[in-house]
Amino acid sequence: MRFYDLIIKKRDGQELNQEEINFMIKEYCEERVPDYQMSAMLMAIYFKGMSNSEIKHLTIAMVNSGKIIDLSSIPGIKVDKHSTGGVGDTTTLALAPMVAAAGVPVAKMSGRGLGHTGGTIDKLESIEGFKTELSLNKFIEIVKKVGVSIISPTADLAPADKKLYALRDVTATVDSIPLIVSSIMSKKIAAGADAIVLDVTTGSGAFMSRYEDTLKLGKIMVDIGLEIGKETVAIVTNMDEPLGFAIGNSLEVREAIEVLKNKGPEDLRQLCIVLGSYMLKLGGVVNSLEEGKNKLIKVLEEGRAFNKFKEMVQAQGGNLQVIENPELLPLAKFCFKIKADKSGYVQRADSRLIGESAMLLGAGRENKESKIDFSVGIVLKKKIGDKVNINEDLAEVYYNDKEKLEDARKKLMSSFTIGDKKPQKLPLILAAISKEGIKEFL
Repeated sequence: MRFYDLIIKKRDGQELNQEEINFMIKEYCEERVPDYQMSAMLMAIYFKGMSNSEIKHLTIAMVNSGKIIDLSSIPGIKVDKHSTGGVGDTTTLALAPMVAAAGVPVAKMSGRGLGHTGGTIDKLESIEGFKTELSLNKFIEIVKKVGVSIISPTADLAPADKKLYALRDVTATVDSIPLIVSSIMSKKIAAGADAIVLDVTTGSGAFMSRYEDTLKLGKIMVDIGLEIGKETVAIVTNMDEPLGFAIGNSLEVREAIEVLKNKGPEDLRQLCIVLGSYMLKLGGVVNSLEEGKNKLIKVLEEGRAFNKFKEMVQAQGGNLQVIENPELLPLAKFCFKIKADKSGYVQRADSRLIGESAMLLGAGRENKESKIDFSVGIVLKKKIGDKVNINEDLAEVYYNDKEKLEDARKKLMSSFTIGDKKPQKLPLILAAISKEGIKEFL
């Protein structure tokens, strides 16, 4: 078998079989296929696409490129959650302890941020002493004892994905549905959970901005999960504006703590309860989504979710005083307020531009080598549909570097549009995709 022939086959729109896909991944991982040939294959996939059968074989080949984590020693049904990325997406920090407090174990591996989207691991590392790099034995031990642990992925978890993603990033082939599906699902399957809930974001701050494309992506991921024997559900959510009010690592930890204390932004709280209700249902601790929502509201009201978060932080070496007194979290030296230049209603608060503004301050990475500043970020004071008066605050910018502030300020100002009429706002939850099909809420 020659890789050259496989490139021609895919270039001409033909379907690759399981043996050919296994050969492609194995040879590339063992460095017998050069980057320039794999780049040609990725571009052929980008333009010609892949069938569901091809995507399934590609996903399994990527899973088998490394270690598959065995979580069977943890009692109960383990349910994982994954978001396709967004701005202010603090969901995991609040959701994981909520679900664990309600009786479903959460053994979660999360990533770091890149570009305008934040990463759960960076947020957790803004907590003094919190360790995200643990041995698998320690990880499993914490989940058994506490019910929840969040760590960064081990190096041998779907290594094919790491190699392919680095290549996709520099060959303009990132936004290909077959490549996105195989990337996400290979890591989720290799991470060993019994069931998966996906938060598939759409809108200006999301990976996929068009709703129709996002729906297609969610459907394929659910189909692949079900085919591989993992109960899988996808919730399509609106990322036209940031989730919650905080964008930036320590600022988002503060916001997650507010949610866990049964306060915090309504949209972030609502999303955690919706995603969590699906996790509880797949985890077998409730019979209906309504029962799941009520159970999660109860663990918030009784303080059990917040206590579970504290248990996890302590188990992973974090300073509990920081959680009990979030004022101790890192905060930038300076604060600049963005003011409205006219009165009216906020028509637009562009997620991508706001996320890029936070990145320019140092809250995110322009490339994988960029150093994160945990203390900087943005707190929105107004969101889409809110009334605003001239000179009223639209956002607070927390910064340490005055040069970085100027670039971030210009971009942040351009993210807001103010008009005379109150706009019609899309709902946060747009659709749910499961083995029963697609249910839209528009």
